[in-house]
Parts: sequence; C-alpha cells; structure tokens
Amino acid sequence: MRRRGLWRRAVLLTAFIACDGVGHGQAGTADARHAIAMHGEPALAEGFARLNYANPAAPKGGRLVHGALGTFDSLNPFIVKSVGVHAIRGYVVESLMARGYDEPFTLYGLLARSVETDAARSFVTFTLDPAARFSDGTPVTAQDVIFSWQILRDKGRPNYRTYYAKVSKAEAVGDRAVRFVFTSGDDRELPLILGLMPVLAKHATNPDTFEETSFAPLIGSGPYVVGDVQPGRSVTLKRDPAYWGRDKAINRGFWNFDEVRFDYYRDPNTLFEAFQKGLYDVRVETDPARWQTAYSFPAMRDGRVVKEALPSGLPKGMSALVFNTRRPIFADIRVRQALLLLLDLEWLNHNFFFDLYRRTTSYFEGSELSSHGRPAGERERALLAPYLDAVRADVLDGTWSPPVTDGSGRDRDTLKHALALLSEAGYELHAGELRERSTGRPFSFEHLVTTRDQERLALAFARDLKRAGIDVKVRVVDAVQYDRRLITFDFDMIQYHWNESLSPGNEQTFYWGSAAADQDGSRNYIGVRSAAVDAMIAAMLRAREREEFVAAVRALDRLLISGIYVIPLSHLPEQWIARWSNIKHPAETSLFGYLFEAWWREPRMQ
Repeated sequence: MRRRGLWRRAVLLTAFIACDGVGHGQAGTADARHAIAMHGEPALAEGFARLNYANPAAPKGGRLVHGALGTFDSLNPFIVKSVGVHAIRGYVVESLMARGYDEPFTLYGLLARSVETDAARSFVTFTLDPAARFSDGTPVTAQDVIFSWQILRDKGRPNYRTYYAKVSKAEAVGDRAVRFVFTSGDDRELPLILGLMPVLAKHATNPDTFEETSFAPLIGSGPYVVGDVQPGRSVTLKRDPAYWGRDKAINRGFWNFDEVRFDYYRDPNTLFEAFQKGLYDVRVETDPARWQTAYSFPAMRDGRVVKEALPSGLPKGMSALVFNTRRPIFADIRVRQALLLLLDLEWLNHNFFFDLYRRTTSYFEGSELSSHGRPAGERERALLAPYLDAVRADVLDGTWSPPVTDGSGRDRDTLKHALALLSEAGYELHAGELRERSTGRPFSFEHLVTTRDQERLALAFARDLKRAGIDVKVRVVDAVQYDRRLITFDFDMIQYHWNESLSPGNEQTFYWGSAAADQDGSRNYIGVRSAAVDAMIAAMLRAREREEFVAAVRALDRLLISGIYVIPLSHLPEQWIARWSNIKHPAETSLFGYLFEAWWREPRMQ
C-alpha cells in the first residue's frame, strides 16, 4: 500500500524526536529523544511497537539465496581498493540508528538508544543502548564509535572521508555517550549522517591493514555473522542467535532467515538460467523484454514462481549514458547535445523493450523534487540568480523536455540538428566520416560496458551515431576490470544509474561536487566542476524548512539538466520482482519499495 501522506507532513518545522540521554546543548535548546527527522516530525512516537511494512509474526528459519552479477575480492565494503560485499553493511555491521522506510529521512534508535542535537544542529550526541554487543559478546562502547569515525574518515571510501571530515571534535561522555561537534552549522544533515555511520569493533579491527583487500570477516553488532566464504563466488551470512537487538521494535519482523547467501555469476544470462532452476530465490528484473517474454519456464507456469510489480514512492533516479567530461572530446556542450539528439530512444523502447519504459526527464524523476514541467518559483530563482548563465531558459521556465524522434531509427530532423551543432563545435562530415576541422582527426570514442544488456544498448547507440559519421568502439570488460576503471574514471562513456531518495543530501557532493571530480572512487563520473552546482548542494544542506529544501533540489536538477552531462535513458514505472512462491513478504510495501530484510520463507507443510 502506498503511504504518500507521511512525507507530505515533512514541511516547515525542523524537528527531531528521541528518548533518554545526557544533554550537552544550552539549557532549553536540546533534548535527548528516540528519533531524528531531517525535516518535520518523525511519524512514529516513542514506544512504537513495530513498523507497518514488517510482519512481526513472520516465521524464522530457512535460507534466502540471492543471485548477484559480478564478483568480489574483499569482505570489507568500506574501502576504495576492494570490490566488497555490500550486504556486510546492515547485516553484519550496524549503525547507531536505523532508517524508517516510510519517511523521506527519519532515523530511529538502534545501537544508540537516544539522540540529541540543538536547533542549529551544531552538534549531535548519541547515547548507546547498554545492551548493545558485538557478535563476540564485547559491549559496544563510546570508544568503538569514535574509532569507527576516525578510521572511516582517514581510510574509508571517499564519501565517508568527505562526510566525517566535517566533524571538528568527537568526545566520549562516559562509556555510553559520544558527542560530535561540527565545523560549521551549514550542514543540517550531519546528525543523521553520523547516525548512519557503520560502527566497527575497535578491538577486532587493525587500522594498519584496514585499507587492504581481505577475506577476513569484520566483527560487527548486526543480526548476522559471516559464515562460509568462497572467494569471488559466494558468501553465506548466518544469523547470530545471540544478536543483542533481536527484540527491539525497529527489528520486529526483520532478519527472518537463518542464513542469507549471495551467489555471484559473471554472465546475466547464466544468472537468469540459475533462477529458473531454483538456484536462488528472488530476482529483481529491469529488462522489459525479459519480463514480457522469458518468464514462461515450467516453474512459472505451474505457480512455483510468482511475478509481482511492487510500488515505490522514491524518485526513479537517473539512468543514463554518461559523458566523461574530463575527456577533451566531450568537453564541448554542443557535442554532448548533438549526441543526446542522435539517440533514438523511441525506436529502442518499441523494438527492444515493448514500450514498457518511460523516458527519464529529471535526476529526481517521479517526485516533488523534480523540476521537469515546473517553472522555477521565487525561491529557486533567488538561489540561481548568481548563476543564470549556467541554466537554460527553457529549463528555468519548465518547458524543456528531452528530444523525441519519429521512432524510425532514421530521423532526419534530429540528424540535421545534430550535425549543425557538431559543425559549430568544429567538426565536419567527409565521405561519411566526422572529422575535427582543425586537425582532421576522426570523431571516435570508447563505450565501456560489462553486461550483455549494456552491450546491446551500446551497439544500438553506435548504430545511431554512425549516421553522423561517429565511430564508437564498444569495449566489453569483466566486472572487476569495469569497477576498477570506474574508480579511476578511466573511460570515455559508460551506462550508469544514480539512485535518489526523497531526502537527498551529502551524497550529492559525492555525485556532483567539484571536489569529488578528482577523487578516485567518487560517483562524480561525469567530472562536473560547477560553482553553481556546489552552491545548490550547500543550500540543500543548510535548509531548515521542507519548502526551502525542495527549492534547492529543483534548482540543482535544473543545473544538471542544463549541463547536458548525460544522455537520459528510461525507467520502469514499478519495481519488478520474481520470487519462488515459498518466499513471502509483508502485505504492505514501504515508501522505499521492497525490503528483503522483512521477507521470510514459508515453513514446509508436514
């Protein structure tokens, strides 16, 4: 069921709620309570019994097997060098607080029993639950929290280094409380960012080797511990029977399987065949052609496999072909605009995808955060006033949309327009080959892919570009090489998807910030360096009211669209899931969509 009304409450007031703890702000300015919301009030009051999208009566037991595309070379997902197992985060290593998935951005106590901050959000204090234990039985202490902050700030992935460097001081307040003081009051998301910080066991983590890839399991406080590991092939997580937090309200109906296994496959077709054979239990489908035509295998026909379309209230995000603007060939916006015109997405959607995809028109598609079709309001115009040269007039007034072809695969009007732009940028078409006018150098680049689905799209795009005399070399590499090349921005063009939430924040610096453009491991794959973009992200982070926040996000959206940094592709209207019928889920779906942590296996009938 959809729960859109919850996030509409998040307007005007900047508030938070939490329970017991020690106060450290000025008198009357801060209270320790059980939860904290980015904007507005949390939906659940202190003492709530359960989450609406979980089933507290779900049976425990059995195994859930996931199929994953790619491989891994480490059990540590918090460092740059490795291709880590992402499930370690959450299943094995917990945070101080946990998300409420029916709200844009609200955290409820987990390792931390309470949270405290002031109206300016100049500091945050977390008071730990005295019951909190690591899987080896050692209590979680303030020193573990401070250690985790320090090692992730100094040796973690770039997003951790960026976020945690904004803390000017961290201090223990006794054994169970930690106070973080911030360098400025311009980032109102920081208390929540610290609330989501992974907490590592100081006594079991070696700082000297933390940055190195390793198959040694991390010690965490979460509901699972690492069991069997087959390097690069499979990881099994086993439920910790002594998990300290199993009876907390935030966990009721969650973590129902005795084991959760992740099996890795190198080829997407092999991955799908494995699902048909029952080698893994649940599959997220993103290919409309496969969804329409390939689910006719015996287990599907006799009801042992179920297909479902589940709702999600999140923005659809941006799925796109990405220009690496660090490359001189894509430095000119007219070139990027020409290539945007040349992609015949209408032909692709009809011939490859059964017309099931919807064209993406915004980085925050399908939400109130999207600027598409909306003229900029007074708040947005005030934010963008110093940077009007960075935003297109049609984007500012809400009339812009991506180009639409006639769907023939041979649209002459878009080709003519594209060649005119390329001519302005210094290129000419000679004997069917596009060349740089000043040097005679052919217009050629590499499109890096790692899956057959990506390859199919890349080859179709290469066909479109060939009409303009552009030579595209589609390069297929394995998952490990692909990830390593992305980490160092060693590509001309890739296909990528940026996920977005209803409360975007510090991760936007990681996606689009100027500082991240030269930071290996960031997701600023496009290489954008824009004072205007940086200013909109800063405005988002300091916003106190929801209306002010929404204006800043829409202004950011307009700048990214105007820069033509990507060629927007399409999105699915819903989340498509296929599951073996003995795998069950709650009747109610969260605002965020499916949550496998709340699913369970139906016991066998005796």
